[in-house]
Parts: sequence; structure tokens; C-alpha cells
Amino acid sequence: MTNLTEPLSIGIDVGGTKIASGVLRGDELLSAHVIPTPDTGWESVLDAIAGEVRRLQERHPDARLIGVGIPGPLNADRTRVKFAPNIYGFTDVPMVDGLRDRLGQRVVLENDAKAAALAEAHLGAARGAESSIYVTVSTGIGSGIVLNGRIWRGRHGIAGEIGHITALPGGPVSGAGLDGALEAVASGTAIARDASFALNRDVSTAEAFQLAQQGHPAARRVVGQALRYIGIALADLQKTIDPEVFVIGGGVASVGDYFFHGVQAAADEYAQGFAPVTIRRAQLAGNAGVIGAALAARHG
Repeated sequence: MTNLTEPLSIGIDVGGTKIASGVLRGDELLSAHVIPTPDTGWESVLDAIAGEVRRLQERHPDARLIGVGIPGPLNADRTRVKFAPNIYGFTDVPMVDGLRDRLGQRVVLENDAKAAALAEAHLGAARGAESSIYVTVSTGIGSGIVLNGRIWRGRHGIAGEIGHITALPGGPVSGAGLDGALEAVASGTAIARDASFALNRDVSTAEAFQLAQQGHPAARRVVGQALRYIGIALADLQKTIDPEVFVIGGGVASVGDYFFHGVQAAADEYAQGFAPVTIRRAQLAGNAGVIGAALAARHG
């Protein structure tokens, strides 16, 4: 049962097409709401975020902790967004100062994958685990490492950037300019690209999986290769960090059993003799970003 005396925190999850928001009391999400992401520049996005915070605080005056998740890398002290490629005009954005100017309140900024990692660790599939690594596989590949309930950032704040580890030296160049990065060979974008080339027509990620499950040879090879890359990456992380559990979410993972069986098989093969790789499906789905941002506000 939720304790009504627990502090309320606001979570804002900013995406390329929508801004989701809500208030977290204990483990209960209240007043969930979604609006379109403005496409006229970062100032209008900050205006929209501030408007959502004010709307939520009108309904929940005690919600004074504010967290914002954003799909892009942050600077070391988590006050600015270096870039968010899926949001128009979002480069070197002073989000914390900009929102403080608009709201007169402190705001905690977090990368969206790390926010989701926090949510799954506290209230989702990794609840009760001392250590977990959350991986989201969708347009790109992001992740977050949680140790003893807190995000582990490393010395320079980049810990957990699994999407940018090198999976295939000399392979396709990623959006960050790295050849053979994991997200360049195993993301939803990569699967659609390779399936389209293999089948000599436009093929979506969803269709590539559908064809693979139906036994189409080229589609099975394309999808199987991507899942193998992901499984190998998890095995490497198991040998490096040795987490208690991995949690995988994102649009590509929502395919279900076919995805998870392929990843698990590769992870087991490449971690054999070291440690078992425990993989769980994300539980919080579309609410993970909002819940994670709200939790980030609590944890600072």
C-alpha cells in the first residue's frame, strides 16, 4: 500500500515525438499525461516542459522534486544536453539553467536510458537485485548500469554506453562516427538497413522479424546476426562487470520470444565457463522514462 506521506516527485520523459509526464508517489504513478514534442527549437521544448511541470504542480502542490529524462548525452555535471539527434535544434542545450529560469525550481537532468535503468531497478524487472544493467534496443541502443540502487556513471559520466562499444571493427559507421559500433550493427535501424539491402527493397524492422520467424533465409540471417552481436555484448559485460541481471526493453525487444531466445543463446555461448547471463524482459514499458526521471529527482 502506498504511503501518502511519501514525497511526490515529477518525472518528465522527453522524446523525439512526445513529452510524457507524471507524478510518482512511492511506487504509484499519478496524473500521467502526453503532449507532442515541439519541433520549433529547444526554447519551445523547454517552454513545453515547464508548462507540464506547472500543470502537475497545480494538481499536486507538494510535488517539488523534478526530474527530466532526455534522449542524448549530457555534460559531466548533467546540466546541459550535448545533443539529442531526434529532437529538432537540440544541440548544447542549457536545460537545467533554462528550466530554473522558467520555473524558479531545481531540476535534475538524466539521460533517458539511464532513467529507465533506474526505474526497472527500483520498480520493474530488476527490483530486489543489487546490480543490474538495463539495455534498450530500438532506433539506437542505450543502457544504464545500476549498482546498489544508484546509477553508476564512471569517472567521466559515460559508463553504460553499450551502444557505442565496438562490435565489428571496420563495420558500418554509427551516428557518433564510430565504425562497427553495436548500434550500427544491431539496432532496429541497422536491422532495417541490412534487411532492405538483402531483400533489395524497403523492409522495416518489424517486417524483418516477421520474415525471419517465418523462415525467410536472408531475413533470418540478418536478424540472427544482430541478436548475436547483442548477446556477445552482454556476455562481455557479464565478464567485465558481473551484474546480477540484465533487463532489456525498447521497441525491438518487444518482438518477444524470438528476440530473447536469440540474444540469450549468444550470451550463453560467449559467457560459457565464466558466469550465467540472466536476462529479463523490461516490465514498465512506456512508463519507464517518466518513472525513472521521477526517481532521478529523488536520488539527485
